[in-house]
Amino acid sequence: MATCNKRKAGFRHLPRAVALLMVGAAALAAAQDRPESLLPPGFGQPTAPATPRPTPRGTSTPRVPSGAVASPTPLATPAPSQADPVGALLDSLATPKPSPTPSPSATIDPRTLAEYELPASARRSLALVGPAGPSEGALDSRVFAGADGRVAETLMRRLSAPLPSRWTSILLRRTLAAQMITPRGVNGADFAAERAWLLLRMGEAQVARAVVQSVDTANYTPKLFQVGINALLASSDPAGLCPLADRGSSVTGLGGYRVAQAMCAALAGDGQRGAAILRQVRRQRITDDFDLKLAEKLMGSSAGGRRAVSVDWSGADRLTSWRFGLATATGVSIAPEYLSYVGPQVRGWLATSPAVAATERASVIDQAATMGVLSNAALVDFYSALADDDQASRAQGAIANDLRNAYAGSDESQRLSAIRSLWGSDDRTPYGRLVLTARAVARLPVLSSDRDSDRLIASMLSAGLDRSAARWRGAVKQGGDAWAMIELSDPDQQGQVGYDQVTSYATDGDAWKQRMFFAGLAGLGRLSQSDTERGAQALDVRIGQRNAWTEALDQAVADGQTGMVVVLCAIGMQTSDWRGVPPQALYRIVGALRSVGLDAEARMIAAEAIARA
Repeated sequence: MATCNKRKAGFRHLPRAVALLMVGAAALAAAQDRPESLLPPGFGQPTAPATPRPTPRGTSTPRVPSGAVASPTPLATPAPSQADPVGALLDSLATPKPSPTPSPSATIDPRTLAEYELPASARRSLALVGPAGPSEGALDSRVFAGADGRVAETLMRRLSAPLPSRWTSILLRRTLAAQMITPRGVNGADFAAERAWLLLRMGEAQVARAVVQSVDTANYTPKLFQVGINALLASSDPAGLCPLADRGSSVTGLGGYRVAQAMCAALAGDGQRGAAILRQVRRQRITDDFDLKLAEKLMGSSAGGRRAVSVDWSGADRLTSWRFGLATATGVSIAPEYLSYVGPQVRGWLATSPAVAATERASVIDQAATMGVLSNAALVDFYSALADDDQASRAQGAIANDLRNAYAGSDESQRLSAIRSLWGSDDRTPYGRLVLTARAVARLPVLSSDRDSDRLIASMLSAGLDRSAARWRGAVKQGGDAWAMIELSDPDQQGQVGYDQVTSYATDGDAWKQRMFFAGLAGLGRLSQSDTERGAQALDVRIGQRNAWTEALDQAVADGQTGMVVVLCAIGMQTSDWRGVPPQALYRIVGALRSVGLDAEARMIAAEAIARA
């Protein structure tokens, strides 16, 4: 109780609803008050004098974040019997500790050094940080204008990812990637670190790297150094550590940066210095031999490298970001069993890694699209390139062939047949395949009667092709899923619909879908107030429910804080799948997004609820 009182006292200057939301999040995450590093055991500690070899790691149980499953006891191979919902290689962000002041004779002040390395006109301000603008699809620079950055950081830190909604994930990525004005109360570099950290948990490794690299290295904080090393490793870019290695080692004391100094020396052609640093690292027992072997392999593949290093995964107890980054960068295939127990975000990292062969990424590419990491266009480009890959398997070649026929078949019958082949024969088509076929479906003429209308409409809406889907309004079955999705997504819908539209939605006894349809229509303002109240009572959708989350969301809407609205909407989806999202939460989310000008995103999220139920 004393702890809670202290937390509340610290938030007195914040809006009451946001303060309550933060207190609740902090209470739920009490086990994360002192979170750990992403890196392998030993990498997160400052280098120390050599000591006798410690007891093997298998004799102790590592601490994991609240809500995560403890890592299995280290073995020669991982134990994938129980999945980790957070990701076995993703622990929470460590709170940086003050680093010892370096000796004046040992280092040069980075700001002094920057005067010689980068002219003042080329330096980037911490007041405006981010890699993308509206022309690249991100939100505008004032996305967090007026918000308290400390509140935003806390909410982002506590947000579980990936999200069940592809469209909410896409919107959150566009928000976090924006070249934005740093909100009040926080350092721009620290805020970039929190943004990148959340992007990593969403599977967006490439975007996370772009965010951390949008800050000049002279402005890096201990927090950004720690997130930066993980973002660069997750994006298969260990060479990107080179501008950070020296200062990162002295500021944070992370052993990973010490090893990076060795790798970067070798990459720069000074193999002798790199080998000397690595010998010292090995004597100090900063990490185990498997991790050093990966570093040696990277050094051996450099221009001056003369040593071929073989890597045997039987020497690793689990997958970590260090192992992922160095393995993918050096062409070492990650054994499938090591991917079987990590979180889905790692599949997003793998799917977007330019260092990994397309044939290896094919197994996870559809999952990445489902999460929102890949667009329809990126997915089509991937499979089109796979068609010309000599290493592609027969099954992979068949997918590429079907995709070609789906777009360029001689007639609509052949194109529709190819689309169905891509969907598969299962009753429930993987959502990633609906994303893949979206634009091929949009090229079809409207069919007067088709048994696949639900999947056809869901496929188009997975890529945001709302007007293409609306063309089918007169052809789909009244009261079916396709009809419901069009009612929710049609951008040209004029006026309000009657409550009879809700009652006419035939869900084959699925009351949850009817409640979600009602919540979507009400949130979009397509029902009158009286019909909204009537439906809420009849369907038991508590749209008037008030709690800390709804109060915080209402306050963010009233203040016009688009970034806070998006983050709070994502917090309203803290569940593993759509069935866990309450209808009243969907009502609030859709209504809030509309209120801050994100009407298209609100419609897509409402329709997605029906498509993925």
